[in-house]
Amino acid sequence: MVDTSKKIRRRSREELLKTNAKLTGINKLVPDTSAIINQVISKNLAKGKMKFKELILHNAMLSELENQANSGREIGFIGLDELKKIRVLAVRKKFKLTFAGDEPTIEEIKFAKKGGIDSKIRRLAEDLKATMLTSDMVQAEVGKATGMSVIHIPSGITDDELTFPKLFKPGYMSVHLKDKVVPRAKSGRPGNWEFVDISKKKMNTGDLEKIADEIIEAARSLTDSFLEIERKGSIIAQIKNYRIVITRPPLSNTWEITIVRPIKKLDLNEYKLDDKVHRRLLDRAEGVLIAGAPGHGKSTFAQALAKVYAEQKKVVKSLESPRDLQLPPEITQLSTSKASHQELKDILLLTRPDYTLYDEVRDAPDFKLFADLRLSGVGMVGVVHAANPIDAIQRFIGKVELGMIPHILDTVIFIKNGSVAKVFGLKMNVKCPTGMNDKDLARPVVDIYDFEDGTLEYEIYTFGDATVVMPVQNKAERKSQAPLRYRLKESKKYFEFYFLDNARRADLTIDGEVLATLPLSRSREIRIFKKSGLGKALLEALSKRQEIRFE
Repeated sequence: MVDTSKKIRRRSREELLKTNAKLTGINKLVPDTSAIINQVISKNLAKGKMKFKELILHNAMLSELENQANSGREIGFIGLDELKKIRVLAVRKKFKLTFAGDEPTIEEIKFAKKGGIDSKIRRLAEDLKATMLTSDMVQAEVGKATGMSVIHIPSGITDDELTFPKLFKPGYMSVHLKDKVVPRAKSGRPGNWEFVDISKKKMNTGDLEKIADEIIEAARSLTDSFLEIERKGSIIAQIKNYRIVITRPPLSNTWEITIVRPIKKLDLNEYKLDDKVHRRLLDRAEGVLIAGAPGHGKSTFAQALAKVYAEQKKVVKSLESPRDLQLPPEITQLSTSKASHQELKDILLLTRPDYTLYDEVRDAPDFKLFADLRLSGVGMVGVVHAANPIDAIQRFIGKVELGMIPHILDTVIFIKNGSVAKVFGLKMNVKCPTGMNDKDLARPVVDIYDFEDGTLEYEIYTFGDATVVMPVQNKAERKSQAPLRYRLKESKKYFEFYFLDNARRADLTIDGEVLATLPLSRSREIRIFKKSGLGKALLEALSKRQEIRFE
């Protein structure tokens, strides 16, 4: 199969060599929006490679750039900056600069991508018997087909012309550039990172804008490079192996560019997994969750696992945003930012992958898509941020039914400092939760156990209206903990506990017996419905003057 993108770029380079001779001796020149955004005129004028008597700018192009800038798109600001440079160069190079053409309608601006404004620029060039300058292949071909005088200078930047990779040294995972701050890099290894200064000279807005322009141009012209997300005040780009996040006002208080690259690729064998865990991942695991804190090596492990699946002749896809995983060419990488979750679901079910790698599962729609695909029979490997493995499982609570969790997840792998620190298995049982002896209290319980030795570590079950995540400890291991200070406010329907101490979760105990482990809200509150099982237990405890503690 012919690589069309490479063919077009090769053809564009050949055309560029042919057009170099045509850049001088021009009478009237009409550039389109693509030529302005790619800064073709200012660059060639500065190098003395272009000469003309009059430059005519269509008002529709100005309106298009204004609309793009108002929408927060960086290319709009790049185009407006180019126009300011051209105005200065008009005085210095002594050429005439004029604006012409009708103002576009709202519909023409809205649907500019469909060619409405391009056609206006072509008509203006034809009417004035001028030469049209463009960086758009389609615009150039249409102009030539109608017999126009066209100069096509494709957008382009080579790998060697990129400046930001030169900021990296061996061992650097990321480079952080910010206005009025010296450039810094994060160096070290997972779990042991440190910031080091790259230079003593502080960055300024001009430096950052220049690097941002380079990144945007590279995303438009280099293979394996693209703008993943472009919003008002932010851009997420993937340039080769570099994941880049650009923020600027009004989103952030100042310009900032963060560039991250993978520093190491590992094989699954290098993790020295227990044989039981290794067999589980390769033979049976189909609902895998890879959890860990940022920068500890989750994606590196996910890449190693996906590579093994591909080597086993499995059909593997990935869902990413941005698409920054270093995966074998056999694995198709899909962007969650370029299509709806429903569209991605349809594509994956029609292409029938054996495994789908989801990097990363963040929001409620992500959890729903992960669950839907897993319940449809697709093997899923998800990546989530979590401080500990139980937190990763808790993120599914409330997003899917409790009883479905073991059908969605069967293995949880916790990565810490670049290695596998913990592996959990999940299974469903109907039993009395640990610590409850009355057979009438039997209920569905999700058991979470250490996969290597089979030790039960947590239980998840419903108690009244609350979903309880209860750590299971041997009596010999249970130690008395300092109680959390709280104030109780009782309303008509609820018990509301306001805590004076910081905590994420609290064990509710009545006369020393733990009833439930409950999460605290951001405002350090726990609200319990009086008619729930816990509420009734609290009512009884208050009437009998029993000790109520949170630990």
